[in-house]
Amino acid sequence: MTPGGRASAAIEVLADMAERKRPASEALKDWGVGHRFAGSGDRAAIGNLVFDCLRKRASAASAMGEDSPRALVLRTLATEWGMTPEEVAGLCDGGRFAPAPVSEKELEGLKRALPAGAPAHVRGDYPEWLDAAFAHVFGDRAVDEGAALAARAPVDLRVNTLKANRDKVLKSLSRFEAASSVYSPVGVRIAPRQGPARSPHVEAEAGHGKGWFEVQDEGSQIAALMSGAGPRQQVIDLCAGAGGKTLALSAQMENSGQLYAYDADRTRLRPIFERLKRAGARNIQVLPAGEAAGLRPLDGKMDLVVIDAPCTGSGVWRRRPDAKWRLTPEMLEARLAEQRAVLDEGAPLVKPGGRLAYITCSVLAQENNEQVAAFLTRHPDFEVVPWREAWAAAVPSAAPDSADRSEETLLMTPLSHGTDGFFVALLQRKA
Repeated sequence: MTPGGRASAAIEVLADMAERKRPASEALKDWGVGHRFAGSGDRAAIGNLVFDCLRKRASAASAMGEDSPRALVLRTLATEWGMTPEEVAGLCDGGRFAPAPVSEKELEGLKRALPAGAPAHVRGDYPEWLDAAFAHVFGDRAVDEGAALAARAPVDLRVNTLKANRDKVLKSLSRFEAASSVYSPVGVRIAPRQGPARSPHVEAEAGHGKGWFEVQDEGSQIAALMSGAGPRQQVIDLCAGAGGKTLALSAQMENSGQLYAYDADRTRLRPIFERLKRAGARNIQVLPAGEAAGLRPLDGKMDLVVIDAPCTGSGVWRRRPDAKWRLTPEMLEARLAEQRAVLDEGAPLVKPGGRLAYITCSVLAQENNEQVAAFLTRHPDFEVVPWREAWAAAVPSAAPDSADRSEETLLMTPLSHGTDGFFVALLQRKA
């Protein structure tokens, strides 16, 4: 496909998303099915362009004076894909597959710099209704933190120490310029590609098939490390999902002790079985999904309860940029209710002196610090373990400040830590 054809396809996909109110992944999949002539490189380039448009939607729309799919694509080509306004205009030649010629108004928009006085949510590319929430968490860094959440994300991998070491994985992925992560001692990072270039499909690599590594953001790796899971412990992953953190915990436990994996949703839990086998994890017992009554025999017996809670996902907007524009206050309230419920479900499992690790991939205080404060009010037999203590015990690198400047709980962000947005609170049950 020509560059003009790819641009037209991206416009078509964005229009379909707006009209049918559906995720980018679904719209891109359907476009690919209906246009089988497009090669894998074309589909990857179109997907990159769509996601880049969504990452910077607010600032692009402000500069162009409209938020139409065409305006977003043209602006993104000029600001994120290294094209000059004149080159974008040349691409839109009105040919059979190319976009229609650029108007004078559009050309002005392509040349327009976003004013320094533009609203914070525009410069930070996050929803306007979250303006107060971002200011509350980040203060005068709200714009910069939002902008970092609107950039492309790297490919992060966690080395499975049950089967490999980091040097072995780095060597196997050397052609992708893989490097050690900044903080995680078991992390590997492949920098994000720019423009139409595809990120490497690491799950197709032989090392992945052999169980040497799993795809997992460095922030998620740090959260698992800080939980304090170790050999011969009794641990439960209460929101196990597909098993990403479960596998990390198993490796930390050196395949000893007992690790229970549970999730309320049977569909989310289903992929865990194949992953356990590939990773060589043998200390994991998968509990029947959705059968909460089956948890009660474990009450008061767990050294560690890990709750990777359902949340808005505001910390992973780099990877799912369409989700930030679909998020509503009602969706936030629903997640808050789910978090309260799973925290109350997990608390009785913790033995005296044991810990509960509460983790989200959100940067919003309502889901993080405020949720923890409410939990402690309901459960006065728990207390916070300061996060720096857990970091020092699990992570060999010096700790940067929490993104919200808290000394009790940790908030990691792309700007402050180079990770996705992750929140970690460690809560100990008093002996």
